[in-house]
Amino acid sequence: MQLVIDIGNTVAKLAAFEGDRLLEVVYDDNHVLSRLPAWVAGYAFSRAIVSSVVTLPAEAEARIAALDLPVVRLNHRTPLPIEVLYETPETLGCDRLAAVVGAQAQAPGRDLLVVDAGTCITYALLDAAGRVLGGSLTPGIGMRLKALHAFTDKLPRVEADGRLPELGKDTQTAIRCGVMQGVEHELNGYIVSLRHKYPQLLVFLTGGDEIPFDTNLKSIIFADKFLVLKGLNRILSYNNDEI
Repeated sequence: MQLVIDIGNTVAKLAAFEGDRLLEVVYDDNHVLSRLPAWVAGYAFSRAIVSSVVTLPAEAEARIAALDLPVVRLNHRTPLPIEVLYETPETLGCDRLAAVVGAQAQAPGRDLLVVDAGTCITYALLDAAGRVLGGSLTPGIGMRLKALHAFTDKLPRVEADGRLPELGKDTQTAIRCGVMQGVEHELNGYIVSLRHKYPQLLVFLTGGDEIPFDTNLKSIIFADKFLVLKGLNRILSYNNDEI
């Protein structure tokens, strides 16, 4: 069995895999990992992988170090089943890499746009030859809503959940419409533009934020909230002989 630890900007996910089958996912504090010791004790893990987009405090590091099994720390030197053509691979987020690997496992030999909508929204393009050509990073839904309040004098703090008419009818709905529809149009724009060069492009969408869609492109969009975890599990299996 394999243990996957995915530490994001807001939460950590702990996952148990038997081969390619995801058995369980639990959520933990991303700076403490307080649930890790007790939860791991319930499984017979043989190896683990850790991916983090934050600098871990000593307490979390100590809990990982206490694991009585081989651990792969995902970084830009970790062998991958894909080729990364990013000019600064050391700056490419581990979560972005894992999401791409997870998508390729489900659609090998296809051109893929992988979108992770969380604290930030990241885009990564993988071509049919298995090469990460690059991507982009933009503020997530929560960050956009927070910024409109933080960087203005009078605009209120608006939550993503709430009334979402076609056009805003007051300040609250105008902000919500602007952010939510702006993200939707942004994603649609990426897809339409890339499909001119990659006509058979498929899109994988993951992350904690749900992006609303009212588009004729739905047939090529596959949502998988555990795409990063599945990618990390595949990377761990790929590195089995190295640990």
